[in-house]
Amino acid sequence: MERAMALRILFLCTAYNGLAQRAWVELTDLGHEVSVQVAADADTMRAAVARERPQLIVAPMLKSAIPDDIWTHHTCLIVHPGIVGDRGPSSLDWAILDGEHDWGATVLQAAAEMDAGDIWASAGFAMRGASKSQLYRHEVTDAAIRALLQAVERYAGGGYRPQPLDYGRAEVRGRLRAAMRPSERAIDWQLDSASVLARVRSADSYPGARAELAGLRCQVFGAHLERSLRGRPGDLLGWREGAVCVATGDGAVWLSHLREKDGIKLPATQVLGERRMQGVIERASRPAMSVAGRRDHGYRQIRYREVGAVGYLHFDFYNGAMSTAQCDRLRTAFLQARQRPTRAIVLMGGADLWSNGIHLNTIQASNDPALESWRNILAMNALVREIVLTDSHLVISAMQGNAGAGGVILALAADQVWARRGVVMNPHYKSMGGLYGSEYWTYLLPRRVGDTLAQELTEGLRPIGAAGAERIGLIDAAFGASAADFVAHVEQRAERAADPASCRKALALKRRRRAADERRKPLESYGAEELAHMYRNFFGADRSYHEARQRFVLKCAAEVCEAAPVAQPAVRVPA
Repeated sequence: MERAMALRILFLCTAYNGLAQRAWVELTDLGHEVSVQVAADADTMRAAVARERPQLIVAPMLKSAIPDDIWTHHTCLIVHPGIVGDRGPSSLDWAILDGEHDWGATVLQAAAEMDAGDIWASAGFAMRGASKSQLYRHEVTDAAIRALLQAVERYAGGGYRPQPLDYGRAEVRGRLRAAMRPSERAIDWQLDSASVLARVRSADSYPGARAELAGLRCQVFGAHLERSLRGRPGDLLGWREGAVCVATGDGAVWLSHLREKDGIKLPATQVLGERRMQGVIERASRPAMSVAGRRDHGYRQIRYREVGAVGYLHFDFYNGAMSTAQCDRLRTAFLQARQRPTRAIVLMGGADLWSNGIHLNTIQASNDPALESWRNILAMNALVREIVLTDSHLVISAMQGNAGAGGVILALAADQVWARRGVVMNPHYKSMGGLYGSEYWTYLLPRRVGDTLAQELTEGLRPIGAAGAERIGLIDAAFGASAADFVAHVEQRAERAADPASCRKALALKRRRRAADERRKPLESYGAEELAHMYRNFFGADRSYHEARQRFVLKCAAEVCEAAPVAQPAVRVPA
């Protein structure tokens, strides 16, 4: 699309989530002027339209109807996470529960009937065994962006006529489905593991599948298959890293998180509490290893594997949030990986998300949120410090998924940073009540992009895509058309980087640069200055951070926040 075809576009969103941010990045990269309005109600939408005077309105993620006085006067494109003809608010939920082999995303025009407007574009993808939120963040988002870019190009060209929805056409497989009821994905532990997985995954990360565990009625999340443990259906067979293993009709599954009614989503063992967990066996929680043929298939948040001279450290934390305990475990795993006879360590993060920094939910649920915030940031800093000071190995961050706040800075601690092309980063903290941030960001960010750009990235509160991050030097490389393609290229690149001669040269250069940096200003000085700000954020008279954290956590407990990597301000507009 040429710059001359640039449009003034308004986004109307229920939440400025990962898909909306990716769409903003892609469209602004093409030269369009995109403003964003979180659509709390019809009047808010009307005010935004009057203020922005858009040539085109796009709803990347909107749960409410656009008022008819808007869509009758403006072309409004709705992004729907379903195949052509699919209608209703539980599109992806039903696709997972019904075992669809392929699915898609459709861009259609707003009309009197929800999801029944003319079709501007669509794109498909193959389904995989993953949760709703995982599919949404990857396959749905990628397909939606392909369809949206095509739709915007067609609109800008002026000659395209969208196709009316016609259920008489053979290729239209979708249909109108009602919102999925809680009873339709409630968990009966007599069911086989595959059925339990499908029900939990269809409700993850919102609203959760209804179940009863150890006498507690709750919503369950983060289901993973267990391959060896067996027991009486519904019994707790063990726990590990905050997750519990529950027996099913033919095996068992792990559940990482639970939520009581009117509560917030927390690690399963924390919700069940000591009384219900009494007598439940703790299963070994060391990181799963895949070295010299040894492999552990059980549920693990942290996994390590080796291929030749390269060690791959995977850390798959639910929603990318890293609690104090998780930071400590990951630091221990990194130190263990550093003792291996390898030349490079690749930090893989999770297949879904890279990292979003400190764990706001566990902080909110603690007896002393200020103190737990402090502990959490100290644990993050300890992890980042070890990565920065590693001079025995080349360290590479390979970002498969989105990252926010301290999670972005965690990636920058490595010597090289690679990201999948579709990844979106939010390298800022201030939207969380003016939080200053730490993780040595005042050292790590400017050394990559300079002081001016570092200030723009942290003050502007705007997302940046992998391609844009590569252009400004925030990361070293953006590649991979899909998650699988990215991982394959990571392994090829890491093998080349771990070549003995190349690695020796890179490590020698790293040691010289680190020594020069230390002479200019000690690393601990950066950390101490940041922590002085953070101490005021956590323990000072200004309660902005605590109020913002509470609003964010409680909103996500009550509403759809399934793809929002970090808290966002109410309105986003380009600089």
